[in-house]
Amino acid sequence: MNWDDLRHFAALCSEGSLLGAAKALGTEHATVSRRIEALEKKTGLKLVDRRGRRLQLTDDGQRIATLAMRMRDEADGIQRILRGKRDEIAGEVTISAPPALSVCVIAPCLASLANRYPLLTVRLLAETRQASLNRREADIAVRLSRPVEGDLALVKLMEVIFRPYASIHLIDKMNSRDMPLIGSDGDVRDSPQQQALEQIAHGRPYTFRSSDVMVQFALAKAGAGIAMLPDFLAPEQHGLFSVDPDAKPLVREAWLVIHNDLKNSGPVRAVVDHLRQSIG
Repeated sequence: MNWDDLRHFAALCSEGSLLGAAKALGTEHATVSRRIEALEKKTGLKLVDRRGRRLQLTDDGQRIATLAMRMRDEADGIQRILRGKRDEIAGEVTISAPPALSVCVIAPCLASLANRYPLLTVRLLAETRQASLNRREADIAVRLSRPVEGDLALVKLMEVIFRPYASIHLIDKMNSRDMPLIGSDGDVRDSPQQQALEQIAHGRPYTFRSSDVMVQFALAKAGAGIAMLPDFLAPEQHGLFSVDPDAKPLVREAWLVIHNDLKNSGPVRAVVDHLRQSIG
């Protein structure tokens, strides 16, 4: 049995769609479909029930999926152990971090890393979702809450302070209780900053929502309403001011998170140490 066929099948089961599996594996969705067809031919079993655009695992598919995903996790574990033994500061390190933090804090700090380690390549994934360190979707994840589960090593990076900001023109024009609201959406719809904004909203509807803090920032600058924004965006330099300067701000901790298997990896350790020195 071809391991690559099983690997593609496991990705489909994890991601729930051909496109999702293709993205996770860095390939085309047609390749994923072809690999699964090859696995079905090899096993003589129908693993996926194809009904139009919907894909549903058969009973046999469910049983094999459980084993295939377990095999994938074990294979990923072997890869982590091997990478964790590397001392040379070379190769590729992937960081997954929230978009605004990536743009305004992490990316500027990484620029000088190239001068110190010319053989090192850093991939910075600016994303709101939480990348899986077990599945090697990233080597380092930046999280705005301290993980409490998993075989993980944690390093506190910084504190991120959020306040309710609006443009000075809007503040001069109306009371904060009457201002439109710019809320969070998508993966951050239930975030602490959104919950803090709910306290200001008092049940009022939202005029705008976005999963991207930079979009919320742009809307607030344009006078569209109140947004909960982090201080690292330097809102005051863009004509934005807190609508309640005497209120206690929301403080969140940003953590560098790595799998314990990679904590002694030379490349990963070099990136972590550089970010700590540059930001902390």
